[in-house]
Amino acid sequence: MSTNPERWLWAMVAVGLWLALIALVVWRERRARSAAKARSQALAGSDAAPVLVAFASQTGFAEELAWMTARALAADGGVGGVGARVLSFADLDLAALKSADRALLIVSTTGEGDPPDAAARFVRRTLAQSADLTGLRFGLLALGDRSYDYFCGFGHAVDGWLRRSGAEPLFDLVEVDDGEAGAIRHWQHQLNQITGQAAAPDWTPPAYEPWRLVERTLINPGSPGGAAYHLAFEAVGAAPDWSAGDIAEIGLPERDGQRPGAREYSIASLPTDGRVEFLIRLMQAPDGTPGLASGWLTQDLAVGDVIDMRLRANRSFHGPDDAVPMILIGNGTGIAGLRAHLKARTGAGGAWLLFGERTQAHDNFFDAGLQAWLASGVLSRLDRCFSRDEGDGRYVQDLVASAVDELRDWVGRGAAIYVCGSLEGMSQGVHAALESALGADVVLTMLEDGRYRRDVY
Repeated sequence: MSTNPERWLWAMVAVGLWLALIALVVWRERRARSAAKARSQALAGSDAAPVLVAFASQTGFAEELAWMTARALAADGGVGGVGARVLSFADLDLAALKSADRALLIVSTTGEGDPPDAAARFVRRTLAQSADLTGLRFGLLALGDRSYDYFCGFGHAVDGWLRRSGAEPLFDLVEVDDGEAGAIRHWQHQLNQITGQAAAPDWTPPAYEPWRLVERTLINPGSPGGAAYHLAFEAVGAAPDWSAGDIAEIGLPERDGQRPGAREYSIASLPTDGRVEFLIRLMQAPDGTPGLASGWLTQDLAVGDVIDMRLRANRSFHGPDDAVPMILIGNGTGIAGLRAHLKARTGAGGAWLLFGERTQAHDNFFDAGLQAWLASGVLSRLDRCFSRDEGDGRYVQDLVASAVDELRDWVGRGAAIYVCGSLEGMSQGVHAALESALGADVVLTMLEDGRYRRDVY
């Protein structure tokens, strides 16, 4: 044992530093736990049981409203707020509903009464069975479009199932027609009853940004399917970021002192292009009157004019990792959304495009780009059909039906299927062809796992 005083001194210093370090670690750990607990309490609000807020979203609007609902419940940063737990219908199950005292559901309907793709698992495993939800109180905001026969069909289906299961409505179902502001304000009023707030500011969508039309080209002159235009807009200020699959919402100009809302379009470009691009077909009423939005954008708007637009994330149509093979299926102007996905690919996982239009002579949309992607390897395979051409006459679902073995091989290697284009005819036909080729159970599993995604309109 050493008796050197200097060595003893250094040993004591070392022990003291070590003890100080331990004390610092313990203090920081306790401080972190305390901060985490405070954050948790602020998130949960003052109620012991936060309100379950669940959304079934196809284009992102229902999800956006769900988070606005949650923030309204946890007013003032959670101080005295009710608190909320937000879930997608993709993660919603019977256990989550049974564990909640109150639930607020924001439910979108796609097409003729169909559920959003992300709700497929909920529909099969939960909505299809009877349940005892006695004690659950709920409110439901149903999003839809009255131009379809089964307006808010999925929302009504969920509402009916909850009532049959013994759940008690907090208030009558609130229907929203195409984002109508008054109905959303009524939903806010019902939230005020839950939170005890006398009033709350209107929920306004994120402010539109100015975008300038820099190019518009008719790309199918003489087509029997109607004129389709390739449009490009540049941001007047700083351009926002977006991803393949995202949606642009264009605010329409006032008419007779009223603003007729907005229209959504699939984006055909990426931020690296420096501009937002669209493929828009001029729609016409039976009497020849141009469509309100398509007529303005393709006929009335002049190059150089500035419009109101915002870009909205559409996570349900974002692409997989680049190494995952993609099967892209679409028709008509739906090639716009598929084009953005092809622009985002490097060729690592391979991509296969199946596309249908009317005539090869007029409607061979973006052919030069597609041929370049074939040459570079971004596209591994390109199948096209033209329904009005003599000797062809096929639709895109026919291409699916004629490539059963190849489809099974691609899906077996983990490929994801993305469908973009018309709701009527095409999407149902493609879905039926995929079920016939792969099996209904396989298609449903792919839908539930996010390997089968659709952006149809």
